[in-house]
Amino acid sequence: MKHLPPVLSFVRNWSSYALAIKKASSSSSPTKPMHLYSKLHRKGVPLDTFCIIFTLKSCTHLYNLPIIHHLHAHIIKLGFTSHVHVATCLLNAYVLLSFFDACVLFDELPQKNIVTWNTMILGYSRFGDVNRARELFEEMPHRDSVSWSSMISAYTNVGSYIQSLSLFRRMLLVEGTKPDQVTAGAVLSGCAHMGCFGLFAGKSVHGYIVKNGWELNVEIGAALVNMYAKGGVLRNAATVFELMDERDVMSWTLMICGAARCGFNREALIVFEKMQMAGVKPNELTFTGVLNACAHGGFVEEGKRYFKMIEQCGLEPRVQHYACLVYLIGKSGMLEEAYEIIKKMKVEPNVVVLGSFLSACKEHKQFEIAERVIEQVLKTAKPENDRGLYSLIADLYVIGEKWEEAERLKELMVNERMKQARGLNFVRNGLR
Repeated sequence: MKHLPPVLSFVRNWSSYALAIKKASSSSSPTKPMHLYSKLHRKGVPLDTFCIIFTLKSCTHLYNLPIIHHLHAHIIKLGFTSHVHVATCLLNAYVLLSFFDACVLFDELPQKNIVTWNTMILGYSRFGDVNRARELFEEMPHRDSVSWSSMISAYTNVGSYIQSLSLFRRMLLVEGTKPDQVTAGAVLSGCAHMGCFGLFAGKSVHGYIVKNGWELNVEIGAALVNMYAKGGVLRNAATVFELMDERDVMSWTLMICGAARCGFNREALIVFEKMQMAGVKPNELTFTGVLNACAHGGFVEEGKRYFKMIEQCGLEPRVQHYACLVYLIGKSGMLEEAYEIIKKMKVEPNVVVLGSFLSACKEHKQFEIAERVIEQVLKTAKPENDRGLYSLIADLYVIGEKWEEAERLKELMVNERMKQARGLNFVRNGLR
């Protein structure tokens, strides 16, 4: 043992080797466990499955595929490929670094446990292949709450909210599996995008949460606030928000954005002030909600002050922040000031920012000022994607009595609609 590294001079058994590697993985050097493992291997120290697992877990965070390939080859050499826990740990590494290798390994595994199946479902979900994820889900011999949560989250992430809700219903009523809070949060996230039907379904999920005495933690609370706010029931969102014992930046942000979305702009700013008093640091999305409330409420001075606060909080103003500020100042009639903001932007103004400015110009019937950015907009905007913006510019041409330009844009939009209609008919005829 005298030739071993100092940290291993006292080691006398396999479990101690594994613990030494585990301890190394918690050090500040992410490569230390791999170096330690290599030294042990070169010294001929017998390594067990725990040594392999701890090394794999630490090396996964290095995002270095060749290292994982090297460990995989060593696992094969040691004969540990049939060990289900080692294989599952290796599979998890491949899911993060090389999904093709993960698929090959999964098909070759002689034994699969429930964690192995769940890992692959999560992998397919990450790559947006929910159909293959569902196939694996249905093939599983047994499912736990993680399996259901992974599949439900997969549907929610790709916008298949009906399937997400349907699977949750099957989980409860057919399979009799009790959901956990992660599952409920995923379902509520989907309900927030389903309008009145989603609101009705979300209330049922909320009822289930209350009936089972679940703690209103940050994740569940935020999902409920978001669902009620997007459903237009701000009173319920506020009630849930007040009942939350702990609120993170996302909870506060969802409440601010929800209030602004429902037209309670002054209330949104009050929530933001309370957030600051609570010592919670706002993020970029928070300021988007705050500036949106100022823009729709016409709070010019507050909007300017909050915009300056973005940099004071160590953040960089984003395009969406400039769009809100330009709309706010332009809408109030200060079009020259709004134009100066566009010229001094630290980021390239996109069609959203320029469209906000043009909308304000139309409202105040100021074609001469709008003309300064129209050419820039037409260079980047496309009639097939930005039809509303083209219509806005056509209206501005009418205000400026530029009849030929207005007619040209309208003809361009009509022609584009005819192209899309012909393309749709071609697809329909091809499917017959």
